Amino acid sequence: MSARPVIYQVLPRLFGNRQAGANVPGGTLEENGCGKMWAFTPAVLKRLKNAGYNYIWYTGLLRHATQTPYPALGIPQDNPAVVKGRAGSPYAINDYYDIDPDLADDPARRHEEFDDLIRRTHRAGLKVVMDFVPNHVARQYRSVCAPPEVRDL
Repeated sequence: MSARPVIYQVLPRLFGNRQAGANVPGGTLEENGCGKMWAFTPAVLKRLKNAGYNYIWYTGLLRHATQTPYPALGIPQDNPAVVKGRAGSPYAINDYYDIDPDLADDPARRHEEFDDLIRRTHRAGLKVVMDFVPNHVARQYRSVCAPPEVRDL
């Protein structure tokens, strides 16, 4: 008999945000901060496991529409008319093959940091659930990580 799934849903953007109290309306990433994938330490994940969870649902990991540009990574700022606030919306996906750079300590290494997050989660005895909602595409969808044959469809 398999264990009944007990799922902990979390928005990494908020979890571990050291500036969570700032809450500047329309504030920038620097003003309001952002949680990072590294905030899910082995100790944190172990506490979740010990609390009876056997899955963790990471909401908002995929790269989504935002007004925060990353020109060195080839990620432009989205049009402010189509973005909900500067941080955007984790349900307006810009690239299903990419991880949101805001969530990485080093945005250029966001894929490695994501891989580390998954490894830590599994080592803690938790399974991973991620959002993948195909109809939640941003108006300015662009993929920099997709294979060439599926980029900018």
